[in-house]
Amino acid sequence: MPRSAPALPSPAVRLALAALLVLGLAACGGAGRGGRPGADGAGDPYFPRMGNGGYDVTHYGLTLSYDPESRHLSGTAEITARATQDLSAFRLDLKGLGVRSVTVDGAAARTHRDGQELTVRPHDGPAEGDTFRTTVRYAGTPQTITDPDGSKEGWLRTEDGALALGEPNGSMAWFPGNHHPSDKAAYDVTITVPKGLRAVSNGELRSETTRKGRTTFRWHTAPPMASYVAVLAIGRFDISRSTTSGGLPVYSAVDPAQAGASRAVADRVPEIVEWEERVFGPYPFLSTGVIVDRDGDAGYALETQNRPVFPGAPGLDTVVHELAHQWYGDSVTPETWRDMWLNEGFATYAEWMWEEDHGGDSAQDVFDALYSGEYYDSPSDDEALWAFPPAKPSGAAHISDSPVYERGAMVLHKIRETVGDDTFRGILRGWAEEHRHGNADTHDFTAYVERRAPGKDLGPVWKDWLYGEGKPARP
Repeated sequence: MPRSAPALPSPAVRLALAALLVLGLAACGGAGRGGRPGADGAGDPYFPRMGNGGYDVTHYGLTLSYDPESRHLSGTAEITARATQDLSAFRLDLKGLGVRSVTVDGAAARTHRDGQELTVRPHDGPAEGDTFRTTVRYAGTPQTITDPDGSKEGWLRTEDGALALGEPNGSMAWFPGNHHPSDKAAYDVTITVPKGLRAVSNGELRSETTRKGRTTFRWHTAPPMASYVAVLAIGRFDISRSTTSGGLPVYSAVDPAQAGASRAVADRVPEIVEWEERVFGPYPFLSTGVIVDRDGDAGYALETQNRPVFPGAPGLDTVVHELAHQWYGDSVTPETWRDMWLNEGFATYAEWMWEEDHGGDSAQDVFDALYSGEYYDSPSDDEALWAFPPAKPSGAAHISDSPVYERGAMVLHKIRETVGDDTFRGILRGWAEEHRHGNADTHDFTAYVERRAPGKDLGPVWKDWLYGEGKPARP
């Protein structure tokens, strides 16, 4: 028996239903605008889950409190960002610490944790081009992170406090963020610690106040900074202040146990910066200095922005190296970790140039010693130098191996041989200026060099020294 067709609603009823549907979609926020989640990871070839897609951070406001005895850190992170797509959700990198609450533009947001990924689902997802502010309240015992190469970073406990270091991904141990070098931002860090301790960070110290047995330090970093060169050093420090001959402020913090051994080198920071300005161009930040903690507090020195960190009294060559990174690595930051040689090759070559300009071996002498195998005491070290080309590290565990440092510097020396000293010096200064406070990759650099040296045959340098496997034949 045939069924009768259902009666259609009247036109007035259909209009009312359509209006309700529109109102419902509007209430869904980002989903109603067709938003989608930001990518899980920034696409780095060696650290695929580092960083995140869908937004660009412009400012971090971190308000922190730390108690060394209990090892408890509590924090509020206000992250200002611009959406690069319509977002229904986005991710932040945060490892270990417990999240108390998350809001986006003042409204509570749903969250989900999956390892280092904190997924945030706002009530109203930002549209492409929107600026939005995410506030994360968190607390706990921050973790030490072991890198693929076995080194330690993140939150390092020290005898009198802590040292927070971030290369390549340790900063996620103490604040949530988009932790990839391609996303740089300004920072304000407010940190409260027990009276008698100091808290030293990047940038300039805006204020220091003590109340009820605790001291609060407020640091401001205006030039864009990658999170891996953010630093926080908590402990007892002797503070020295001076200026370079050009008036650049120098603020250094040295553990009292290292003061005597460090003084001779630390006092030369203005001299080193002035020499590097003559070679590399104007200093890219608003102040400089060093942080010297105790020997063994970290297993390496690090080019933390405008104030490098040293575990114990550093040698002069190490200070030259880390300060050179302020131009190459901190101001001109690699696009991905594959481009690490643009940091380390340049800073290593700065050591060679310093020696050359101060009565030591010439850069050619060092190059020749490396090529002949006389530079290293061990044949295995010489073999390691040729294990892979500088522009193609053989995995995440090897981005800090000698091909990236010494062979990276050899690439620069081959450029110098090809184009001549005057053009080479212009390339060093021009590269730092053209990409000041930005990001660049290896292709950007090779293209830049070829523009600055028209008519010079740089093909063999790229083919054999930068990208070539094994030890190149030397003409």
